[in-house]
Amino acid sequence: MELAYVCEWEKRPKSTHCPSIPLVCSWSCRNLVAFSTDLKNDDDDKDVSHMIHIIDTEHPWDVYSINSGHTEVISCLEWDQSGSRLLSADGDGQIKCWSMSDHLVNSWESVLSSSVDGDPIVALSWLHNGVKLALHVEMSGSTNFGEKFSRVKFSPSLTLFGGKPMEGWLAVTVSGLVTVSLLKPGGTLLTASESLCRLRGRVALADIAFTGGGNIVVAATDGSSSSPVQFYKVVVSVVSEKCRIDTELLPSLFLRCTTDPLRREKYPAVTHLKFLTRENSEQVLLCASNQSGSIVECWSLRKEGLPVNNIFQHRSPVVGEKQPTILKWRILTTTNDLERVSAVALPKLPISISNTDLKVASDTKFCPGLGLALAFHDGSIQILHRLSLHTMGVFYGSSSSAQRPGDESTIKRQRAAGPALHFKALQFSWTSLALAGVDNHGKLHMLRVSPSMGQVLEMNTTLRHLLFLLEYCMVTGYDWWDVLLHVQPSMVHNLVEKLHEEYMRQNQALQQVLATRIVAVKASLCKLSTATAARACDFHAKLLLIAISATLKSLLRPHVLNTPDKSPGDRLTEICAKNTDTDIDKVMINLKTEEFVLDGPPLQSLQQLIQWVGDFVLYLLANLPNQGSMVRPGFGFMRDGASLGMLREMLVMIRIWGLLKPGCLPTFTATSDSQDNMQLLFRLLTKLWLCSRDDGPPQDPDESLIDECCLLPSQLLVPSMDWLPVNDEPEPELGPDSGACGCVTMLRSPNKTNAMKQWEQRWIKNCLCGGLWRRIPPTLT
Repeated sequence: MELAYVCEWEKRPKSTHCPSIPLVCSWSCRNLVAFSTDLKNDDDDKDVSHMIHIIDTEHPWDVYSINSGHTEVISCLEWDQSGSRLLSADGDGQIKCWSMSDHLVNSWESVLSSSVDGDPIVALSWLHNGVKLALHVEMSGSTNFGEKFSRVKFSPSLTLFGGKPMEGWLAVTVSGLVTVSLLKPGGTLLTASESLCRLRGRVALADIAFTGGGNIVVAATDGSSSSPVQFYKVVVSVVSEKCRIDTELLPSLFLRCTTDPLRREKYPAVTHLKFLTRENSEQVLLCASNQSGSIVECWSLRKEGLPVNNIFQHRSPVVGEKQPTILKWRILTTTNDLERVSAVALPKLPISISNTDLKVASDTKFCPGLGLALAFHDGSIQILHRLSLHTMGVFYGSSSSAQRPGDESTIKRQRAAGPALHFKALQFSWTSLALAGVDNHGKLHMLRVSPSMGQVLEMNTTLRHLLFLLEYCMVTGYDWWDVLLHVQPSMVHNLVEKLHEEYMRQNQALQQVLATRIVAVKASLCKLSTATAARACDFHAKLLLIAISATLKSLLRPHVLNTPDKSPGDRLTEICAKNTDTDIDKVMINLKTEEFVLDGPPLQSLQQLIQWVGDFVLYLLANLPNQGSMVRPGFGFMRDGASLGMLREMLVMIRIWGLLKPGCLPTFTATSDSQDNMQLLFRLLTKLWLCSRDDGPPQDPDESLIDECCLLPSQLLVPSMDWLPVNDEPEPELGPDSGACGCVTMLRSPNKTNAMKQWEQRWIKNCLCGGLWRRIPPTLT
């Protein structure tokens, strides 16, 4: 199927939704979905709470509801580019900015607000930060991420000193007012309002887009299809510490259906007005409707030559003179008569629409970012091509009166069931592979959207499409939950291998930036299949290993300030890579031990991390003889020269610190008191590392090494490693549970040392796996 259910959710069955009030929905790049409902108390019809609900799609059964405090119906919800702040606006002109408290996804607070008292907000947007990528389908086979996802020259809406984008938001009111709120570096707001034009009129619908030059374009209509759709350029600036707004009228358009003699009065109302993308102010989508049907038109702004009067055509042309031009709206395409449209969703994936890219997308059946979604009053959804408006896919809701092929009883069931359930708000995910919709009863639905819109593809082509989108998420930092919805267990191994191959083809600088992100993506992929569950354990362990190594190395300080370019951590890596000696003390002699000098309290506070490193090395070595298959956790490290080298470096650091503070050393339960446990582990680890170094062909461990590892359990008590934290088990139909690995931490840590504070700073915003933190209720703790 082109679209299929993932889950659905209903809030507070004792309360009822007010059917006459519109619903809004917004989906962030971190795969948080926010939507509003208006709940009235059964005992008092006048008592209506304007609620905002936020769900993390990785945990759709956990819903975080906020009583917004808005006095009128919520008309707009808008996430910022980072996905961590949310704007809400209402019918009384109030705008609130919500942000996570302590970076917890289930704890939100309103930190800033602005208002245009009594003037309902009809459109709302954050100012543009100047970051724009283009995704090139034509280059999907390239080995360079920079060619697949190119940075487009785009100016922020407003810049601070030094070119840093200034944060803020812009809103349009029903009376034709544009209001801007700028967030100053100190945290205060700078607010100003201005009329869109001199002759202010009613604005029933509006939308906001941005130009590459830093300007803002507002499209507005009074709701009548016989009236022009007006466009305005808005320029925001700061002059003498005050916000200034300048507006300019741009070319307008009349709907094509109003000039068609057959449809002139058929669709009296404009019900939807949307720019095709927020960074393209030159293409707009319009929907006109009546009580039973709708029609959709797509328009484009083009530069055309201005015809010259015949009098001037016979004169001699001046050198360098160009024909005068004018901007004019031209209709691209229009649909036939449709069922009445109830909601529209536009794609967020910034796919390039050059002729070459569109041809490659068509040839390979790559559809994400090319389709827009229309929801209808009969409960169905259609995906239309964003340029041609041709149907790409159809979804029939459970109460849809649209007859499925071969299903003659649908209409009979619909008549018996009463009014059709239909979507009042609809939003695409950031890769366009999922849809979130809120129906007319305040119920949230999640749908999966096929990357090929149901067209049959070869497995290699399907893998290439999913790989392309995973790479996009990896480069942008966006959450990849919606991509995982389409990964079958049989695809996991190939996707992980191909993702690693593409990563290794990038330059060293980019590899360093993406080092932890690719491991997190691999871990979430491997959790989708029982055959690769052990590899998921290895990837989670590698994330922790990378974090511990970076933390321990960051504590090293050069002995003198005027040091060479290399840091102590880099010199440690270089020396350990060159020195293949199995004696830890001989490796240690080559290091400047004064760079490793730390006070006692920091070392002692790090003992838990040092203990994990020691236990991990012991576990790997003790299980080396059992690694006959990939099923066992730890297999992935046996051939991972980089990770084994990292462990070797940390053992050297720990050895040096143990001379300064013996209490920080890892403790082992040994059968002999005279045995040097660190020396033993380092010797065996070095032998294993030599078999898998990056600068030579991989080798199988020799028999003597395996024999020594077989003896380890009789010399040291091997700890049981908790490879995967306990997961919140989702119901089978809810899809993959990525990024939510179940790790638990304390919100307020008792640790006071700088070393541990530095460790905990790494996890303030995100969990080890990249997922979001949420507060656990006291009853569960």
